[in-house]
Amino acid sequence: MENIITWVSENALDWGIKIGIAIAIFIIGKIIARMLSNLVQKAMTRAGTDAILVGFLGNITYGILLVAVVLAAVDSLGVNVTSLMAIVAAAGLAVGLALKDSLGNFAAGVMIVIFRPFKVGDFITAGGADGVVDEIGLFSTMMHTGDNQRVIVPNSSIIGGNITNVSALPTRRIDLVFGISYDDNIGQARDIINNVLQAEERILDDPAPVVRVGELADSSVNIQVRPWVKTDDYWGVRCDLLEAIKVEFDGAGISIPYPQQDVYMHEVKAAS
Repeated sequence: MENIITWVSENALDWGIKIGIAIAIFIIGKIIARMLSNLVQKAMTRAGTDAILVGFLGNITYGILLVAVVLAAVDSLGVNVTSLMAIVAAAGLAVGLALKDSLGNFAAGVMIVIFRPFKVGDFITAGGADGVVDEIGLFSTMMHTGDNQRVIVPNSSIIGGNITNVSALPTRRIDLVFGISYDDNIGQARDIINNVLQAEERILDDPAPVVRVGELADSSVNIQVRPWVKTDDYWGVRCDLLEAIKVEFDGAGISIPYPQQDVYMHEVKAAS
């Protein structure tokens, strides 16, 4: 007991100083880590980086610096941090393997934020889903469909496949095909279509609409109709053109034939 008391009395001051230094290192280091993290966030904000990525990378920077501060504080106590770092590295590897899919989604989310293949409000086809983008997260992207259903798509599924951004460009081309009978007048049908296109104010003059015979099909002469419109007007103009051209065809007696097939019957006489 006397030996313990003697050891404590001889080392109390030394350990008190070490603990004080360790606490000072931790407090000062924590303040510096927070300042550096804020500087990184401000620099990324000035560079126009997405707010989601700014916040996340700022927190990651702060976390890494804080770990370094803790290790420095522990080292000041005379503890061998080499073995401690090995334990931390092994734990990080185990966590990384356990969260492999989540980390893959995170990496994909960072790529989406950096390269910006789409933004909130765009209508896209990606990851096997179609819809308007509501939120771009670091692990998943949320969309809503045309019938107002919520769709949550993992970011790795989006980056791992094709992305079609319907809203990316200001104009779109409407591709329509009208089949008329072989007995109908092609020139008359083309004039009717051109008149309908000219009456539609939402159709753009440049590029000019294209109306031409595209195919001599099995049961119809197919006329391709390709006008350009503003992206926001696409569906409205498309539906209105289908109705207007059908009505004009009916009034002019131009038929849109059904697919048909001729069947020839041959009578085979029985052998006498």
